[in-house]
Amino acid sequence: MGKKSNLRDRVTKYISDQYAVDPEFPWDGDDTSAVFRHRENKKWFALIMDVRREVLGLSGKEPVSCMNLKIDDIILRDMITHEEGIMPAYHMNKQHWVTVLLDGTVEFERVVELLQVSFEATMPGRRNKKERPPKAWIIPANPKYYDVEGAFEKEEVIDWKQGAGINVGDTVYMYVGSPVSAILYKCKVLKTDIPYSYEDSNLRITSLMTIRLLKRYDRKKFTFKILNDEYGIFAVRGPRSVPNSLRCALEE
Repeated sequence: MGKKSNLRDRVTKYISDQYAVDPEFPWDGDDTSAVFRHRENKKWFALIMDVRREVLGLSGKEPVSCMNLKIDDIILRDMITHEEGIMPAYHMNKQHWVTVLLDGTVEFERVVELLQVSFEATMPGRRNKKERPPKAWIIPANPKYYDVEGAFEKEEVIDWKQGAGINVGDTVYMYVGSPVSAILYKCKVLKTDIPYSYEDSNLRITSLMTIRLLKRYDRKKFTFKILNDEYGIFAVRGPRSVPNSLRCALEE
């Protein structure tokens, strides 16, 4: 119980620090189910609650802390519900929400990564995405599967896997994985929703975007250690928004 409570408290503090949002307890007589909303549109982006394990299809009858998060990307949702401790949402629309255990089964870094996805999926203007201002993202590149450095040596404009929520005009900062493990490129999105179909055991692509190289970064400037220690980025497994402090540093 202590480990569960500690993780729940840690996530609650992270939400307060990262998003400046405090928990609400909207149900009379229930001081354990905490809702977290956007200030602008009042939409929920997280619900933390204690649920009996048996209700979630788990062994045992004792309560366990968990969090419901909105994941609109059907491919991502299907993938993560095969991870231990993540399942179709309890008591909410299972086509759009997932339940993540807060008992230590899912690591804190993975929890906050999915929390960011939910925050972005529910933020103001999400439905009218073409009308929103340009946005900055960090996107991953795995050199084991594609030589992105070689591609940018030959061309300044390339096609890349499109991430959910990315629009024409957005900026993407490309994080190149191990053994580089650093942000190497700043690019502008020129075109999106290019039909494409590819799938293997490691990757599935349903659409592409065209990006133009704007800037290169030294390999030692924005390493994973720096991103983690100075900007609170625990993992780059999919497109994620850029903290303001990091964006300022990237724009210098």
